[in-house]
Amino acid sequence: MNFPEAQPAKAFDFNNILYVKAGPRATVTINRPGVLNCLDFPTMRELIRAFEDVSWDDSIRVMVLTGAGDRAFCTGADVKEQADRCLDDPNAYWKWMGAFIEMHDKLRNIGKVTVGRLNGMVVGGGNELNMACDLAIAADDIYIRHVGASHGSVAAAGATQWLPLIIGDRRAREMLFLNDEVPAAKALAWGLVNQVVPRAQLDAAVDAMCEKLINKLPECTRYTKQQLNFWRDLSWSLTVGHARDWLAIHNLSPETREGIRAFVEKRPVKY
Repeated sequence: MNFPEAQPAKAFDFNNILYVKAGPRATVTINRPGVLNCLDFPTMRELIRAFEDVSWDDSIRVMVLTGAGDRAFCTGADVKEQADRCLDDPNAYWKWMGAFIEMHDKLRNIGKVTVGRLNGMVVGGGNELNMACDLAIAADDIYIRHVGASHGSVAAAGATQWLPLIIGDRRAREMLFLNDEVPAAKALAWGLVNQVVPRAQLDAAVDAMCEKLINKLPECTRYTKQQLNFWRDLSWSLTVGHARDWLAIHNLSPETREGIRAFVEKRPVKY
């Protein structure tokens, strides 16, 4: 039997992400700064492949996930793609959600410690990626936010499962019902990130954390991660399949249509 082997990062012909390996560290960058590093279907498929390669590469001890530029880490789903491809087609959204779920499963089960480098706004599915990472360091001028109740969606694939575990039930409800921005300092106090540093020190702080993680026993670290994932895995596995179907069908609802159209047309939502 031939086991899968990792490849050099330059072997991948990615269009929407940057993938770099440097010694025991890999860095994956969502490279769509013009649309605030939002996630369309091709981008998620590329992230799946990169995460899979990281998991296969025995030389990699830590992976950093970040976004290109300095405006956004990730702002969740590409709403224009949703409007163009998914709004009237529940089957298309069901397939989109399949890629979203696989992306998260690959990231959560990567077998290496993952660090979110939060270089800009972290919105919706972007915060779900942040929470799927083991650790996170944020620049001091970023914010974290969920907007589903304001824009016709439900944070049913990550946020509703994991926010109560990370920040507590009442704070999770505050974020998901009010949709207010959570500044970096509050995100640190709530436990959404591990460190907040001035933007000019972000890379140095990430480097320092990665150096500490690299100098740990990889098998012990991997199993520690596996055990720590128990509650996240349990809540995810019990609910995400239902969320996939419900969200696909709900794409036909007047609320979703209004929320997405208002966003694309840059007008207020008619609540």
